[in-house]
Amino acid sequence: MANFPCIAATGLSIERMLNACFLEEDPIPDSPTRPRAVLIRTEDLESIGTAGNLIQPPVLSIMMYRVDFNKAMRAGWSAVGSVDGRAYLPLDLHLLITPWAQNAEFELRILGRAMQCFEVHPSLSGPLLVDGADWAPGESIQILMEEIPTETVMRTFDSLPHDYKLSVPYVARVVRLDSPAAMALEDVTTRVLGMEVPAG
Repeated sequence: MANFPCIAATGLSIERMLNACFLEEDPIPDSPTRPRAVLIRTEDLESIGTAGNLIQPPVLSIMMYRVDFNKAMRAGWSAVGSVDGRAYLPLDLHLLITPWAQNAEFELRILGRAMQCFEVHPSLSGPLLVDGADWAPGESIQILMEEIPTETVMRTFDSLPHDYKLSVPYVARVVRLDSPAAMALEDVTTRVLGMEVPAG
């Protein structure tokens, strides 16, 4: 079972996997600075490259912009929970990966290496998952490119503090958030009321 830190642990697991890929093969040869992957929030898109900002090119940002329940699994896990008294919430985590570098070629090389990494490692399980979320034995999270129109990605940037930048949408599924223990079910007393029929 995974507890509430599973959302953060998934983001950190993706960040760690991509950094391992960049370490294995530098997407920008002969560069004095090796690219790295960083998990960001919306506020980090302001003042990019300034002191203290996480986005210091060359870098690949990973932004979780939406968390939603998995529509295919929700009903099934709700049924399981009604039997064993636990809460199960299957989640899809929606991500945007965005390369930042000194020129277009370097950005595309960073993006290409990241996409290659996701294809080589399409799921996270076992030691690839960051500790701290009480992952169940055999638990696995699939990472795949999300099929959403380019206009949707562009509209997402309309609400962000930065102009549109080439980004690729991915989804991490299924991240199952479980309750820490079975919920106590109160005894239900059923009483049947009958109708009294007068004699005679």
